[in-house]
Amino acid sequence: MKLEEYWKKRDFEKTREPKGNEKTDRGNIYVIQKHQATHLHYDLRLEMDGVLKSWAVPKTPPTESGVKRLAVQVEDHPVGYADFEGKIPEGQYGAGTVEIWDKGQYVLKSRKENKLVFEIKGHKLKGVYCLVRFKGKKNWLFFKKK
Repeated sequence: MKLEEYWKKRDFEKTREPKGNEKTDRGNIYVIQKHQATHLHYDLRLEMDGVLKSWAVPKTPPTESGVKRLAVQVEDHPVGYADFEGKIPEGQYGAGTVEIWDKGQYVLKSRKENKLVFEIKGHKLKGVYCLVRFKGKKNWLFFKKK
């Protein structure tokens, strides 16, 4: 995915969300943003290929092995979004409050088309995690491996 989908969904004259550049590299950023939109969810973001690859996780992210969470892949976000906190105005895509729930770095252990294995070095999440694609293009399982 490229940032065109992200840009198309937002009116940057009405929202403070960062517009960002298509390709930026700040390292292996990991962030989870708690997003109180229509429904509370958590946005998992991993810096890859110059953007933040992003998944919406409907329940609290797993902190223990054995707990699996649905993670729905959404459009890529600019790397600068990793620092975004604030209110997205009513009438805008994703309207509601965004706050950083956890942040840090990650180390990519394995990257295949349908599976990512990475070590999270955050404040709340620490350890080896997996994202495994199932049922179509956008649905993934997110869980702690060890």
